[in-house]
Amino acid sequence: MHSLPSPASVPLLVFSALFFAALCFCDPRANEVDLICSNRTTPLPDRRAFATSFAEAMDAVSPQINAQQYASAVGRAGNNTVYAFAECMEDLDRIDCDLCIARAKVQILRCSALQQGTRGGRLFYDGCYLRYDDYYFFNESLSPQDTTVCGTEDFGGNQTMFMNNVVELGRNLSLQAPINGGFSVGSVIRGNVSVYGLAQCWKLVNGSECQNCLNNTAVRIDSCPPKKEGRGLNAGCYFMYSTEKFYYNNTKPFQINEGERRLIILAAVSSTLALLLIIALAAFLIRMKLVRKTREKKQLGLLVDVVNNSKRNFSYELLEKATSYFHQSSKLGQGGSGSVYKGILPDGKPVAIKRLVFNTTQWVDHFFNEVNLISDIDHKNLVKLLGCSITGPESLLVYEYIPNLSLHDHLFAKKNIPPLSWETRCKIILGTAEGLAYLHEESNLRIIHRDIKLTNVLLDKDFTPKIADFGLARLFPEDATHISTGVAGTLYVTFPLSQFHLPLGSA
Repeated sequence: MHSLPSPASVPLLVFSALFFAALCFCDPRANEVDLICSNRTTPLPDRRAFATSFAEAMDAVSPQINAQQYASAVGRAGNNTVYAFAECMEDLDRIDCDLCIARAKVQILRCSALQQGTRGGRLFYDGCYLRYDDYYFFNESLSPQDTTVCGTEDFGGNQTMFMNNVVELGRNLSLQAPINGGFSVGSVIRGNVSVYGLAQCWKLVNGSECQNCLNNTAVRIDSCPPKKEGRGLNAGCYFMYSTEKFYYNNTKPFQINEGERRLIILAAVSSTLALLLIIALAAFLIRMKLVRKTREKKQLGLLVDVVNNSKRNFSYELLEKATSYFHQSSKLGQGGSGSVYKGILPDGKPVAIKRLVFNTTQWVDHFFNEVNLISDIDHKNLVKLLGCSITGPESLLVYEYIPNLSLHDHLFAKKNIPPLSWETRCKIILGTAEGLAYLHEESNLRIIHRDIKLTNVLLDKDFTPKIADFGLARLFPEDATHISTGVAGTLYVTFPLSQFHLPLGSA
């Protein structure tokens, strides 16, 4: 059960309802043309059961109208059966259609069993049609109660031309509608005389019956001129002409913006409160975004200008494009600190780009300073850090590209490459030791790697070893315990010596 809004929120709810109602610009064309009650008024055996059947049929009309623009429903109670049919003109949109039928369901009570004891009734509006009866009439196209309703105001111009235009319009629309899904609009304009018309057969009236029905209205409508308006009201169809254009463009509103229209209906009828909650949530999110941007701007301060003007800075868009937008085919590997992709810069230089698993906006100054420091380290056995990107949606590190994979790939992962010779192995061992010695003792930063492993030893094209990730222990924040812990390093399973690829002829 929905709770009632608080008294303080009532003015806001009313304002929202009026606001969205104003956005609809609704014109359901629910001006009544004619109400035709059944002339069969014999007493009903069970008026209560008939009323129950009538209510059941009417209740089933609305959801069908909302879904498909027309409805055929049946209500049964005891020995009584009530059939109901409703349809909107096809140029009407969903909101106008719902409003027109809702009004018709109220007004048709004037000749229902609850009021006069009649067994049926037909209500014609310019925008919709509603009928009920106690027999199956769904495919009925003509009936003795069919009628013509003419306007009250005469046309003041050339009446002969006006008459000819009405006749031609009736003939044209009665031919077009049956081959156009039962609906057609159009006009005949000669000189200063314009006549507009709409013809529609109800959905359950087939092609030949639709043709007969509209031909019938076209003949009878000829009696209306010189009146400016005329309508033919049949059991199976509707025809109207006027000197003013009264219809909308021949479109199918039910196929356009259905979700948006449904939202407006719900907001205007029963969900204004929910709409207000959505607006409040959107306002809250926008405010939070503005607060976050303000906070980040304060944290970045003047550093943004420094970063943008630095040779260490790469734009996120440039790196994204260099990796084909981080396409899977560009991926070189995956590690605990992030994924690595190969990229080609605009000058043709290949680089390795690491997407880090953390965001640096809260400590960007520390991160950028560390990149500047480590970028100054240059040793033949260390992978060169070229720069970074810290102003985009994620943090990126840019390294020199090492083409010959890692030591792990040569020893374990790749089976289709030749084993390393003893000479190459010695070269790799000595080069790795030289790189560690430089980090531990010779560089100004005195970096302790703490995570030397096969995947962190990369091999250049001439198998010169280069140590990677030697700066991550300094670059990651203190709370990133999944990277730097009391016991540093990566857990590895020990392999027996027989699994190493030894060169042929080795002992």
